[in-house]
Amino acid sequence: MAAKSFDVVVVGSGPGGYVAAIRAAQLGLSTCVVEREHLGGICLNWGCIPTKAMLRSSEVFHLMHRAKEFGLKADSIGYDLPAVVDRSRKIAGQLSGGVQHLLKKNKVTVIMGEGTIPAKGKVSVKTEKGTEELTAKAIILATGARARELPGLEADGELVWTYKAALTPKRMPKKLLVIGSGAIGIEFASFYNTLGADTTVVEVMDRVLPVEDEEISAFAKKSFEKQGMKIMQKAMVKQLDRAKGKVTAHIEVGGKVEKHDFDTVISAVGIVGNVENLGLEALGVKIDRTHVVTDEYCRTGVEGLYAIGDIAGAPWLAHKASHEGTMVAELIAGKNDVHPIKPNSIAGCTYCHPQVASVGLSEAKAKDAGYTVKVGRFPFIGNGKAIALGEPEGMIKTVFDAKTGELLGAHMIGAEVTELIQGYVVGQALETTEEDLMHTVFPHPTLSEMMHESVLDAYDRVIHM
Repeated sequence: MAAKSFDVVVVGSGPGGYVAAIRAAQLGLSTCVVEREHLGGICLNWGCIPTKAMLRSSEVFHLMHRAKEFGLKADSIGYDLPAVVDRSRKIAGQLSGGVQHLLKKNKVTVIMGEGTIPAKGKVSVKTEKGTEELTAKAIILATGARARELPGLEADGELVWTYKAALTPKRMPKKLLVIGSGAIGIEFASFYNTLGADTTVVEVMDRVLPVEDEEISAFAKKSFEKQGMKIMQKAMVKQLDRAKGKVTAHIEVGGKVEKHDFDTVISAVGIVGNVENLGLEALGVKIDRTHVVTDEYCRTGVEGLYAIGDIAGAPWLAHKASHEGTMVAELIAGKNDVHPIKPNSIAGCTYCHPQVASVGLSEAKAKDAGYTVKVGRFPFIGNGKAIALGEPEGMIKTVFDAKTGELLGAHMIGAEVTELIQGYVVGQALETTEEDLMHTVFPHPTLSEMMHESVLDAYDRVIHM
């Protein structure tokens, strides 16, 4: 059978792959997507979206318990875990169907199967019906990543869970251990803790949410502990002894090993790029610690072969993948105004309670980079809307270059900060200075006013504090 020929073949249909395919099709390129498992990828089916659905259920549950504070009555409060999971799965299914529709609408060919790249410009796809050979002027690798498994701490789906089992729990954990306090670990810890699990989080670094600004991490730890979580920092799970319905974790902290019993363990110790079995090494693609090495335009060094999203390294975020997908599609189409992505302009969001969001450099990283900084802070307790919402705990922190007034970084913790952060992202993209931000009129009463006050504070002009 003759090989099918396309301008672009995209391997993987996550938030990087499907966006790259749609943009390539919009630009008039004949495009094909090869997908092994789920249209929409991990993010949509097993990550970002279903976790947000579940976290929303736990947030509403938490608010129901607080009804009295708002002058309301809510009796016999409870939850139905299978129904919570069912809602989350239906939302994921709806969005996966949406991606299918968008690809069809944009006349993108979809082939379900496992792709390999036997030679430059060729993709071989193993489908249920046999093997399909494709040729393409450009190939975009968007195969994503999977959960890292540490030796001895491997998931078994019963006692030790990865994100998939944690998103479709067969039972409610009573005593839960979460290994790793990055975004995924903390979101699951937050969800199960809110529903009543006795939750312990173990983090090997010296603080929870280790990529965040130190002040934000410290604030988050205090908040989590207030909610009843046990946080163990500078600690490491050395081994798990599995018995019937019980796991004994050997946790090393301060040079001593402690044993603790749990009925459930969630492992969230990072991710590994899906680089195996694609034929990359034979092509001469350089791989570093399970990630494809690319230049700023996502080129691999092999002509016509690009890599985007999680497979191409940090930050491992869906919105970074989508933006890279758009950039690469425009590059292939020969557009001449293509800009590489600046990692510092990509915001990170964690949807635990309280929410955490940040963009750019932390205070410590800005100082390490040689900047003289001006730092502003504003607490939620000084904001009328936050108090009215019943969310007076939180803060916004901004970091400026003292010499130029450039906004170097913004860091937030508290209600709805994952929505607020975009204000600073836009500001950074437009190369705004402290002066521009000070002259901007923020609407009242909103949480966004705190963003204004944090800037004013950096320059000793704060009003409401």
